[in-house]
Amino acid sequence: MKRSRILLIIAFPSLVLCCLLAIIVYSLPPVNEALSWRLEQLRADIKYALAPPEKAVFTPGATSASQPTAILLPTLPPPSPTPTINLTTPEPTATPTLALTPTLSPTPVPEMFMLSGIQHAYQMWNNCGPANLAMALSFWGWKGDQRETAAFLKPNDRDKNVMPYEMEAFIEEKTDLEAVVRVGGDLEILKAFISAGFPVVIEKGFEGTGFDGWMGHYEVLNGYDDAKGVFYAQDSYKGPNLPVAYSDLQSQWRAFNYTYLVIYPNELQQQVLDILGLQAFDNFNYHHAEQKAARESQLLSGRDLYFALFNRGSNLVSLKDYTNAAMSYDAAFANYAQIPEPQRPWRMLWYQTGPYFAYYYTGRYQDVINLVTTTLEAMSEPILEESFYWRAQAYLALGDNESAIKDLRTCVKAHPGFVPCVEGLNGLGLEP
Repeated sequence: MKRSRILLIIAFPSLVLCCLLAIIVYSLPPVNEALSWRLEQLRADIKYALAPPEKAVFTPGATSASQPTAILLPTLPPPSPTPTINLTTPEPTATPTLALTPTLSPTPVPEMFMLSGIQHAYQMWNNCGPANLAMALSFWGWKGDQRETAAFLKPNDRDKNVMPYEMEAFIEEKTDLEAVVRVGGDLEILKAFISAGFPVVIEKGFEGTGFDGWMGHYEVLNGYDDAKGVFYAQDSYKGPNLPVAYSDLQSQWRAFNYTYLVIYPNELQQQVLDILGLQAFDNFNYHHAEQKAARESQLLSGRDLYFALFNRGSNLVSLKDYTNAAMSYDAAFANYAQIPEPQRPWRMLWYQTGPYFAYYYTGRYQDVINLVTTTLEAMSEPILEESFYWRAQAYLALGDNESAIKDLRTCVKAHPGFVPCVEGLNGLGLEP
């Protein structure tokens, strides 16, 4: 017994030293990059095995997240009329983000085109957005890499998503380039930009090996070939010059409201405007996208119908028609419950926050709380700053300041410096 104690006393410092060395080695960037994603994947595998996220279903109108009620499919309003845009003296809501006047006669595009000059990069773990932004910027001579973009876009490297507006902010604040983000795109506008010398970043759905189910993904498109029916993508996950069939891209792109981002130097702004035409006007763009989603919601079924209904809600939110947006989201979630579990896009609220706007601004605070709770509880690691922010706002509206403060502090911890949550705490007389 005495000998065992002596051996333990002798061995203990060595064990402590080994643990300290292991921590130091793990903290080295190359080692951390190589191993951290494996630990995160293990954590996710365990959580999802115990609580399959595809089984979680949000029910609008439930009194709590654990007390679902029957979902009634609402009668949706007819598509919103497209506004008449006065190009010489536009209304305030129709002012283009870009400062000049677009030309309304599109230039015919060639049947095939390929841009060179993009430096392909495989993404580091959980770094799709920063990697694709860095690739798109490389075309214009930017010398940074995905670590630099990630430091701005994702102060917490475990953040699950980068929004297009965050990419746009990086471009405007950290480079001498400009950017425009639009929704409701189609294959022809992608070809028009590429053939005019502008790579296009798109956000799309993605399914593949190495993870569970559907998720969001970015790609940089830099070529197309009508004869083969493909675009060519610089894909941070699958590799360079990846051919993507027109039909596949159309289906995958639908999941993100056909969102696209174009980067350009200031001196080429008029060329960008000419390609966009009336899509240069924010109000026209949202109406166009809403009508497109409304048409698709009459033609599609299953998961594609869910995406179309969701897109319609998102475009109505952009038009500040929150009542009809909420109805469209209600229909989307009713459809979601009918999608076979293996096909359910259960990560959807990681990337898109429109339902929070719609339910909050129609006074449906409990729906905001339930939707956030359903989303966070289905995650292996709940790190979604936008979700915490909106649940805090709903708690405040219901007078539950204690829960709101807790969510705001969690939000700032998940994304240090996230302005809405910082301002929320300041508004309550608290420091982040």
